Amino acid sequence: MKKITIKANDFFELLKMKGESMWDIFAQIIDGEEKEITFLDDKDEYIFHYVLPSTQEKLKEDKELFAKEYAEKLSGLS
Repeated sequence: MKKITIKANDFFELLKMKGESMWDIFAQIIDGEEKEITFLDDKDEYIFHYVLPSTQEKLKEDKELFAKEYAEKLSGLS
């Protein structure tokens, strides 16, 4: 499995500038092989990782699951 390391702050700033979501970027790099994407902070410390699936269909499922879990976490904060 190919490993990709991303500086989280730079990545999300770039997304804001381009007006794209991380899912748009992830969809562009799917090539039939799973990839482990590791996000680091500005001090190169681990924040989280995501295993990019090998298919667009699985990416769509991941996106829907993420949205559901995120909404549940936000509702728990109120």
